[in-house]
Amino acid sequence: MGRLVTSVIVAVVAIWLASSTIFVVDQRSSAIVFALGEVKQVITEPGLHFKLPPPFQNVMYLDKRIQTLDTPDADRFITAEKMNVLVDAYVKWRIVDPRLYFVSFGADERRTQDRLSQIVKAALNDEITKRTVREVISSQRNNVMDAIQARVANEAKQIGVEVIDVRLRRVDYVDQINNSVFERMKSERVRVANELRSTGAAESEKIRADADRQRVVILAEAYRESEKIRGAGDSKASQIYAQAFGQNPEFFKFYRSLEAYRASFKNRHDVMVVDPSSEFFKYFKGIGAGSASTSKK
Repeated sequence: MGRLVTSVIVAVVAIWLASSTIFVVDQRSSAIVFALGEVKQVITEPGLHFKLPPPFQNVMYLDKRIQTLDTPDADRFITAEKMNVLVDAYVKWRIVDPRLYFVSFGADERRTQDRLSQIVKAALNDEITKRTVREVISSQRNNVMDAIQARVANEAKQIGVEVIDVRLRRVDYVDQINNSVFERMKSERVRVANELRSTGAAESEKIRADADRQRVVILAEAYRESEKIRGAGDSKASQIYAQAFGQNPEFFKFYRSLEAYRASFKNRHDVMVVDPSSEFFKYFKGIGAGSASTSKK
């Protein structure tokens, strides 16, 4: 019985020793083998590996996948024109030198993020202070990001980290400047609107004056033409009248008397005080009355 227990204990110890000397590194990680706190081996290739059992050797795994560093809050920077802006950026990075990374930060990823944040902030400050807001936002945005990435990547190599990408996620004014910018934009739009209104009013007055002038000219030409036509018509009518009435002067006198009667007795309430034997009523007495009186004379 005692031999059985001893055999079991020996077997368990042997299994533990065997398991503690074998470790697996997958494709997503790197492994560092320590011997009494000293780095003995760095393994970056995936597979099955062996080491001495603890406490003689220990293994620590580091994630070698691409990671993202997001700044929790936008940082404030001063541009070349002395304006405060808020810049929010993010960094893509990964561990390429596990030994140097461990020497720099140990296994504390928080220290890594703090160090990268400091490097990025310093690079942003150097690049933004040399440029205006317009350059940072639009015209030289890519140049700014390339310069920041080059500087951050150069400093990150010294801590065993490769920087894949640096991007400016947001560039904005601080609240105080935002208000002043909005007010300036508003006043500028109001000024442009007033200029357009005044230009439109002047143009409308010009068009209206030109239309009035053309109206007067058109009416004057039309009146002149109408008077010319009316004069020609009156002349033609007089000519026709003279030609027609010249053939029978007595009929002409009779016709003119009828027109005079029509004009005089247009209203039945009109009253005329005239001698009935006057020349005015000579055609009231008969068609031949006029000729008879003429012959008597």
